Amino acid sequence: MQTLTHAPVLARFGYAVSDPTRARILLALADAPAYPSDLADAQAVSRQSMSNHLACLRGCGLVVAVPDGRRTRYELADARLGHAIRDLIGVVLAVDPACCTPDGTCLA
Repeated sequence: MQTLTHAPVLARFGYAVSDPTRARILLALADAPAYPSDLADAQAVSRQSMSNHLACLRGCGLVVAVPDGRRTRYELADARLGHAIRDLIGVVLAVDPACCTPDGTCLA
């Protein structure tokens, strides 16, 4: 394992939230730990897709898998991520539609 701080942490976080499904997973986990099947049902994605997204988030160091009997529960790797996510969703942005699409893709 490698430990990252500062700009690399922001880059990993940015990559993780660049996908709407991964962003919704992080929002859900900011509220409470969850099982992959519950997350898949809540996000209306296949279990295979959820598994791939969770693997990506694990690889980015943002979530951890916690054994729970015969199941595995997922939670944020650091409680401060939950606070950061809640702070970020409270931000209001003034966006130039000529520069960014509604999903956040930059046109420039």
